[in-house]
Amino acid sequence: MSDLEAPLVRPKRKKVWVDYFVQFRWIIVIFVVLPISFTLYFLTYLGDVRSGWKSYKQRQKEHEENVKKVVKRLEERNPSKDGLVCTARKPWIAVGMRNVDYKRARHFEVDLSAFRNILEIDQERMIAKCEPLVNMGQITRATVPLNLALAVVAELDDLTVGGLINGYGIEGSSHLYGLFSDTVVAYEIVLSGGRVVRATKDNEYSDLFYAIPWSQGTLGLLMSAEIKLIPIKEYMKLTYTPVRGSVKELGKAYIDSFAPQFGEEDSEKVPDFVETMIYNPHEGVCMTGKYASKEEAKKKGNTINSVGWWFKPWFYQHAETALTKGEFVEYIPTREYYHRHTRCLYWEGKLILPFADQWWFRYLLGWLMPPKVSLLKATQGEAIRNYYHEMHVIQDMLVPLYKVPDALEWVDREMEVYPLWLCPHRLYKLPYKTMVYPEPGFEQQCRQGDTPYAQMYTDVGVYYAPGPVLRGEVFDGADAVRRMESWLIENHGFQPQYAVSELNEKNFWRMFDAGLYEQCRNKYGAVGTFMSVYYKCKKGKKTEKEVQEAEQAQVDVPYAETD
Repeated sequence: MSDLEAPLVRPKRKKVWVDYFVQFRWIIVIFVVLPISFTLYFLTYLGDVRSGWKSYKQRQKEHEENVKKVVKRLEERNPSKDGLVCTARKPWIAVGMRNVDYKRARHFEVDLSAFRNILEIDQERMIAKCEPLVNMGQITRATVPLNLALAVVAELDDLTVGGLINGYGIEGSSHLYGLFSDTVVAYEIVLSGGRVVRATKDNEYSDLFYAIPWSQGTLGLLMSAEIKLIPIKEYMKLTYTPVRGSVKELGKAYIDSFAPQFGEEDSEKVPDFVETMIYNPHEGVCMTGKYASKEEAKKKGNTINSVGWWFKPWFYQHAETALTKGEFVEYIPTREYYHRHTRCLYWEGKLILPFADQWWFRYLLGWLMPPKVSLLKATQGEAIRNYYHEMHVIQDMLVPLYKVPDALEWVDREMEVYPLWLCPHRLYKLPYKTMVYPEPGFEQQCRQGDTPYAQMYTDVGVYYAPGPVLRGEVFDGADAVRRMESWLIENHGFQPQYAVSELNEKNFWRMFDAGLYEQCRNKYGAVGTFMSVYYKCKKGKKTEKEVQEAEQAQVDVPYAETD
């Protein structure tokens, strides 16, 4: 038996008090987190409605006034004593799983809480101009009734424009349009000295335009973004196809479910949306969607499934029924399809509230779901936070499409996390070499799914408690993440930095390319004002010495070449 096939034998783990606290955490979630979450969702909705009532001129005027406040705040900073610049957003509010440890050290805060308005929906230019705190639920409420949508709409309601640009954003349409940041037309950025610039791919700030994605807000402060809109229809015609076989065979079936041969781009054959869920090492369900009109959806014999109702089965469990009843097709209202994973937070809801998927809970209390991720983080102490880092996995592995079968095999052996989420995305060959970039020479390999201008990648979403933890065995979460990061570096993969990272600085810059990023930090005065992206993502509280070194940093392109 090869090393790859040999099962890992782990000893049993002794339970500690945190295990019991986590086991009964549902009590706090039901009686504290859910009611407050529902109240906050409702108040946010009212705020969005109020914003929508304002005229374009009024919203733009308020925006310009708020930008001036940001500029003034930056001008007040004393570089010798105030620390590095970051937003005033509380650490627990962010949806990501990083600890936001950089805010536990000395820093200089700039309040961006007012930047939560959709400034304009331009149906002629097919552009939505949004401030950074506009979330996906807010934007779809405004655009879908117009039969318009962002080209890439991330699934969870609370994900914001700023987070998806500065960090990472993907959706089932990314095999056509790339990542969320690839759909941005222009950025409005406040640079370190208070200068406000508009960066596009073909103006004098084109280098900054390409450097912003994945930079975690370390080049400047995002004030607004102009994002591509596409025409849509009222329904999504979704086909659920069960697949069976070995882990590698499941990966190949996923590739074949949507990816044409090299260079082929038949819009009639390529679906509008793609995702696959792998439920265990031998079974999965591939889903492909095409936009459909109301007239088509309501034809006799067609099934309409409004998955957004609170009492409906959770989407991932509904999709799993294809394993027993075979392939089927249904029509889902488009906005409900976009947010299909919100109510159950993919399948994390099952761990948070083990009985929340039961029919009685869905009918009685399902309308309170989901709990806000920010409140879940706010109600956990240091011990529980560390427990989740060790006993839980929330990671995304971005890998070339042809390496998906290998990635699935690796996750099955090293983590045993199921379900797994597979979502493809294009990684474009750009005028600049950005932090994430295709494999050199990919276009010469003529692989399935690739085109001469973009390599097809896939997000392998690994979200749940690992098999060893569920069996009560010893599991070293930090070590598993380190091994995952090493595997990604070896296979030209990338790790989105919303997740907990174990990368040291050298390996961070082996995974990502530093060239353009550091060039822009130097050119636009970010060094010594804004944190570096590694400093911001690094796990653990920053010491005063680290803060001082970052403030006095000299520009250098670290570890630009791999060993």
